[in-house]
Amino acid sequence: MAENEPWQDPRLPEDARLTSLEKRLKQAQLEDAARSGRNDKASHKGRSQGMRILSDLVGIPFGSALIGWLIDGWLGTRPWVMLALLFLGFGIAVRNVLWIARQRPE
Repeated sequence: MAENEPWQDPRLPEDARLTSLEKRLKQAQLEDAARSGRNDKASHKGRSQGMRILSDLVGIPFGSALIGWLIDGWLGTRPWVMLALLFLGFGIAVRNVLWIARQRPE
C-alpha cells in the first residue's frame, strides 16, 4: 500500500522522502531562476503590458466608433463620422502599441 494515498490518515507524520524531495525541488527552481535571470516581477509586468496592448487594440477603435456613431445620429451624416473616427481610433491604438512595445518589461 502506498504511503501517500488520498485515503491516508492525515494525522500520520509526513514522509521524510517527500519532504526532502520538496526541498530539493525548491532549491532547483531557485537555482534555475537565478541562472536564467528570471523573476516573477518581470513576468507580471510583461503580462500587464500584453493585457494593455489587447485592451488598446480593442477598446480605442470601439470607443471611437461608438462616439462617431452617436455624432452621426445627431448630425444625420451616417456612416461618415463613425468611419473617420474608427480609422482615427485604429491609428491611435497602433501608436499606443508601439509606445508600449518600446518599454522594457523589467
